[in-house]
Amino acid sequence: MKKIALCLVAVVAASSFYAQSAYAIKPFADAFVEKYNLADPKTDAEKELAASVKEAKCALCHGAKSKKVRNEYGVALGELLDKADYSASRRKEEPEKVQEELFAALEKVEMTKSKSGETFGEKIKAGKLPAAEGTDTEG
Repeated sequence: MKKIALCLVAVVAASSFYAQSAYAIKPFADAFVEKYNLADPKTDAEKELAASVKEAKCALCHGAKSKKVRNEYGVALGELLDKADYSASRRKEEPEKVQEELFAALEKVEMTKSKSGETFGEKIKAGKLPAAEGTDTEG
């Protein structure tokens, strides 16, 4: 009986650890959705982008096959943001400052050129995902 209880405790502990690591990037995705009005899109471009982001999910910034791999957009954001700076406690204590920093990074990365030749911002404004196909890199 004790072994079963210990196993249950271990499973609960492991699953809660796993959930925390998945949640660590959620503020980045939330900031993207808010900045580009994807929760309540009004224009055709916003609607297209919202549908593409909903389908892409984590592949907005990461590789299609692994979250350990980033696409060109994820690499560009990764140069500006460090998930360690956005802990749950900091987000709770300084929500406005965190949002301001995330928006500033999104705005800065908009000016970066994609491998397709357009800037990430031009692609986003046109309703397209920012990363060009086939730009996944080890990261």
